[in-house]
Amino acid sequence: MSVLYALEGIRTPFGDLFFSAVTHLGEETVFMVAAIFVFWCVSKKEGYYLLTVGFLGTIFNQFLKLLFRIPRPWVKDPDFTIVESARAEATGYSFPSGHTQSAVGTFGGIARFVKRSWVRLVCVVLLLLVAFSRMYLGVHTPLDVGVSFVLGTLLVLAVYPLMDWAYRKPGRMAGLFGVMALLCAAELIFVYGYPFPADIDAANLASGRENAWKLLGSVVGVALSWGIDVKWLRFETRARWWAQIAKLAIGLALVIAVRTLLKAPLLALFGDAGIAGCVRYFLVVLTACVLWPATFGWWSRLGERQRK
Repeated sequence: MSVLYALEGIRTPFGDLFFSAVTHLGEETVFMVAAIFVFWCVSKKEGYYLLTVGFLGTIFNQFLKLLFRIPRPWVKDPDFTIVESARAEATGYSFPSGHTQSAVGTFGGIARFVKRSWVRLVCVVLLLLVAFSRMYLGVHTPLDVGVSFVLGTLLVLAVYPLMDWAYRKPGRMAGLFGVMALLCAAELIFVYGYPFPADIDAANLASGRENAWKLLGSVVGVALSWGIDVKWLRFETRARWWAQIAKLAIGLALVIAVRTLLKAPLLALFGDAGIAGCVRYFLVVLTACVLWPATFGWWSRLGERQRK
């Protein structure tokens, strides 16, 4: 807490505003947009790489949160104050930092495969700023951030050669997705079967269970989408720059709409937030990885016609 108190002492209105904005780069939506952009417009292999890093990071992060159940800094020390604008997003247990995990996975993953030095530098600066913002805002301790940073970095470095090896043969990719699905199943067994103490925060446990279902739906959706693409779809990522922008903007709007609009009806249909979340994220992934990419041939040909 001494580091957090030192940072509390140097806060300024500009710093509060700046780091409150920067910290949003570690949210799920930013990861989703970055991974989809790479998957649709840059390289399918690198897109699968980012998705794998993100999914594995979330699995480990959620597991550690519920296993250790460490409260937020202001809960451990009531005399400590945080930047209030960060409180709404600082839900759940503190250890390890989910925002840091996501930022390292997203921007560290991009820095791992891009060739341009300036892009790598920007990505490294952004992930460091997000990690620091969590401590500056007072919502995470250095331990929370440090463990997430190390875990995220290990995944970024380890998954890249693994994906390069697996992507060469369909059987290997199927095996990789199978392992990820098993990890998701293990996470579900943990959140429902582990003997948690009676004083565990019920909301945090419910959130952990819902997230475990969402992860399972997402991983199964990616695995099925990959199989469909390999056998039938084989979508093209290349297109003219203006076609890429239009393709990305319309596609993101579609994915966000599916993610948002299906929430209430699926919850009403299944009556369980976990199962409804599983089905919803499965359908979101199918939309992002199959339904919309089925139009990419048109976008690519449109660009070719304009060249002629």
